[in-house]
Amino acid sequence: MAITLQEAKVGMADKVDQQVIDMFRRSSLLLDNMVFDNAISPGTGGSTLTYGYIQLKSPSTASTRTVGGEYTPGEAKKEKKTTSAIIMGGAFQMDRVIQSTSGAADELAFQAEQKIKATANYFHNLVINGSTGNEEGFVGGTFDGLRKLLSGTQNELSSQVSLKTSQELDANYNAFLDEMDGFLSVLDGTPSLLLMNRSMLVKLRAIARRAGYYERKTDDFGRTVETYAGVPMVDMGQYFDGENLKDVIETKDGKTAIYAVSLGLDGFHGISPLGSGVIQSYMPDLTAPGAIKTGEVELVAGVALKNTLKAAVLGGIAIA
Repeated sequence: MAITLQEAKVGMADKVDQQVIDMFRRSSLLLDNMVFDNAISPGTGGSTLTYGYIQLKSPSTASTRTVGGEYTPGEAKKEKKTTSAIIMGGAFQMDRVIQSTSGAADELAFQAEQKIKATANYFHNLVINGSTGNEEGFVGGTFDGLRKLLSGTQNELSSQVSLKTSQELDANYNAFLDEMDGFLSVLDGTPSLLLMNRSMLVKLRAIARRAGYYERKTDDFGRTVETYAGVPMVDMGQYFDGENLKDVIETKDGKTAIYAVSLGLDGFHGISPLGSGVIQSYMPDLTAPGAIKTGEVELVAGVALKNTLKAAVLGGIAIA
């Protein structure tokens, strides 16, 4: 069964839980648009959050034949794969006096919102840099993100165009448009989202303006959604590594990447446990005894790529 966060909200009777869902949706255009297959049932197979699926590696082909002849056999290639949902989120504490004297600021709402933003950013990081293994440069022991899922595939492309300066943008934007056309053409259908870092978004916005491909609109949450040829451009943001803020999609040696994904149960989608419990919140009872109140926010999710033609990456884009 497929469920979105908007649909998960409808099934919740608690107003606070509904507000938490909306905060997650507001914090992440990716989470707001992602479809989750809420099919994991850990209670029937142990304590794991494992999700098994069949990945289409290459589609079937069709051809002609002569009268009296036979078709040359050719089958779609598929592979059995597994991934896992990860429990992510965090807790926060506050003194009940701080809440009772916070007035219009509402300390509880502030702390909850900040924890939700941190959790959404962590999910973004795993969507790109997650790994079930422990390779250097990945977030190990989680689930395979797009950087690993697309590594070595035919949908991993490399740019040859430099966009470092405004002068290079003016001189090279047509060449980069050609690269974008080739990049998007490897996908089966139009992508749902283009994922990148903020610096790359600035460059792609400038190119889209020059080509007449740029549009912006305001969604139901009041967010400005920018599009390239009708496809939303998403800044995947930053994560805190304990010492510094780092881009989820890195710029290394002046080069970065754009990921394109087609969201849906037949393409790139989220996974979650049965029901509508992809997101849970545990807010403190301020009337109960105890001076220190603890709140928690939790997201139980992972990702799966059912069809390798539903995601692609254009790397090596020189922007700095």
